[in-house]
Amino acid sequence: MRASRFFISTLKEAPSDAEIVSHQLMMRAGMIKRLGSGIYTYMPMGLKIIRKVEAIVREEMNQSGAVELLMPLIQPAELWQETGRWDKMGAELLRIKDRHGREFAFQPTAEEVITDVVRSEIKSYRQLPLNFYHIQTKFRDERRPRFGLMRGREFTMKDAYSFDRDLAGMQASYQIMYDAYVRIFNRFGLKFRAVAADNGAIGGTGSHEFHVIASTGEDALVYCPTSDYAANMEAAEALALNATRPAAAQALSKPATPGATKCEQVAEQLGLPLSQTVKTLALTVENEQDGKVTKQYFMLLLRGDHELNEVKVGKVAGLSAHRFSTEQEILEVYGCVPGYLGPINTKLPVTVVADRTVANMADFVCGANEEGYHYTGANWGRDCAEPQIVADLRNVVEGDASPDGKGVLAIERGIEVGHVFQLGTAYSAAMKATFLDENGKPAPLQMGCYGIGVTRILGAAIEQNFDDKGIIWPTAIAPFELVLCPMGMDRSDAVREAAEQLYAQATAAGIDVILDDRGQRPGQMFADWELIGVPHRVVIGDRGLKEGNLEYQGRRDTEASVVPVAEILAFIQGKMAQ
Repeated sequence: MRASRFFISTLKEAPSDAEIVSHQLMMRAGMIKRLGSGIYTYMPMGLKIIRKVEAIVREEMNQSGAVELLMPLIQPAELWQETGRWDKMGAELLRIKDRHGREFAFQPTAEEVITDVVRSEIKSYRQLPLNFYHIQTKFRDERRPRFGLMRGREFTMKDAYSFDRDLAGMQASYQIMYDAYVRIFNRFGLKFRAVAADNGAIGGTGSHEFHVIASTGEDALVYCPTSDYAANMEAAEALALNATRPAAAQALSKPATPGATKCEQVAEQLGLPLSQTVKTLALTVENEQDGKVTKQYFMLLLRGDHELNEVKVGKVAGLSAHRFSTEQEILEVYGCVPGYLGPINTKLPVTVVADRTVANMADFVCGANEEGYHYTGANWGRDCAEPQIVADLRNVVEGDASPDGKGVLAIERGIEVGHVFQLGTAYSAAMKATFLDENGKPAPLQMGCYGIGVTRILGAAIEQNFDDKGIIWPTAIAPFELVLCPMGMDRSDAVREAAEQLYAQATAAGIDVILDDRGQRPGQMFADWELIGVPHRVVIGDRGLKEGNLEYQGRRDTEASVVPVAEILAFIQGKMAQ
């Protein structure tokens, strides 16, 4: 490709609405152009990268045995109503009506559609296993689109769906996809980590997220450096910090703590460590039966220096539909205002749910259910009943023991770019997608689903690979692998001939090369390609040619290397292979 025949449009400054590095650099490099909130036009430079990402994904999916099809962007509401997700998805599901008043959705994902396809096509166990995938536009009506392609409303995604006859088959298909994802992200040239995750709105029984490691990542990734344990923060298991509960050593006391509604304030007033305090969170669960609504009240207890993990709370028996109690409910149940709640002498009965660490605490500090007072020296069994439920409620912290017993936990930041799910029969049962087994009896299909955010890869790759000059693309997904920068090509026959010859050689060797024949000044030319992030650059100038040399510089190199003209192609190929 010649630069004069390609569209290159760079900016010195990023638009004011570009919030994070990847958004700023993609806008400045002319890779995307904003059309509306969370909606972008992919300009030629950006589209080239997307096509390279898609090509790697497609090759590995095909190699894994998946079969490509293409499902529509617009999906009928009836399919989503079969699974209950028409209501469950909420406002993120963009809904429209056609001229006949029929309801449709812009697909954010395609579980319902692919299940509908398969239930009409698969009749016998002999047709299984099967894995379909497509690369298609998705739309999710984000409440607050931001960060460019990282959290836009319209995006491109590869999603795949496996169908098997039994659980073992589904798990085998899942492993095939997991392994394919590892190969895909390795080929991208990105540092990544696969972590155990919560299934969320997709449903199912087990899943892993694939994260590109970046200090700017939204997600906290928990892992053990001395073992294979890894999970996202939502799914990471927090063990009790005390293996057993110590014996009580203090008498119960009720000191005044005026204005101390937070554990930090209580600890400061009493001169005690924050880790000795216990904080209370009041929850309400509403149940409806025969048109009558009843309420259940739950008290969650965490150590004062720990953070609540709401995903874990939702998995506690009876708390899947919880909400935080209102101030009026707190007054009715506990007899005091928020900030002074505790498990000793509540006004009305509540179900006490203690975090594992709290359940093994002794002589702890808690609210006295009286404004301006807390208890010290509180102990289970002696001063209050044992908690009815003990559960993992908190976020892990760095240095916690690894759940596998093989070390301690560390935390790093990541950007989610892929997710694989073991769905089981969550969708096939709801949509009556069955097959006839060996005995001629109908059985539900066992499903898995597997997604990669194709356009999100661009933002994540940049967040991991940039400097003060611009983007640093891994070679495999760079818009161009090599740029040739001739100095004064329009004024020097020697430079022009050498540039054309190397351009032809590189093209013949299968290198994705661009020749900058725009006639720009060296400073502007170099600034453009450093901003765009082409990983390999060769400068061709009269002075070097007189000595039989060219200058090579990798995007991460601090200095250029002088290479003989006769050796330059082999030199470049060697660098690209590293």
